[in-house]
Amino acid sequence: MLETIQVNTPDHTAMVDVTGLVARKVQETGIRNGLCIIYVQHTTAGLTINEGADPAVSDDILNALNRMVPIQGPYRHMEGNSAAHIKAALMGTSLQVIIENGRLLLGTWQHVFLCEFDGPRTRTIRIKLIKDQGES
Repeated sequence: MLETIQVNTPDHTAMVDVTGLVARKVQETGIRNGLCIIYVQHTTAGLTINEGADPAVSDDILNALNRMVPIQGPYRHMEGNSAAHIKAALMGTSLQVIIENGRLLLGTWQHVFLCEFDGPRTRTIRIKLIKDQGES
C-alpha cells in the first residue's frame, strides 16, 4: 500500500515531528506486522529518527548542521539553496521502521522528523506499507 501525506513546514529550517501522521496511516491500513518505508520526494528536505521528547535536541541538530553547512558559502549552484541540498543529502530521503502489533516499532524517545532546509514549503511524504508474508 502506498500512502501520501502533505506537511506544511513553518520556517526556512525546521524539524517537523511527523510521527503521529505516519502512525495514523499505519493504523488506517490495519497492517499488524510488516515494514513502513517513509520517503520524502524533495532535494532540499530530509528525514531522520531522533529524540522527540525534548525540542532542544532538534534545535541542536539544526544548529550543528548550520555550522557545518552555512547558508552562504562558496557554492556553485545558482539558485542560492546549495546548503539545503547538502543538508538533505546528509540527512537522507528515506527511513524504514518495523511495524509490530499495528504500531511503529520506535524506541521510547524516538520520533520521525521531516527536516526542512529550504522552507517554508508544502512537502510530500510517501509511505509504503508492506505486510509480513502470511498476514491476511
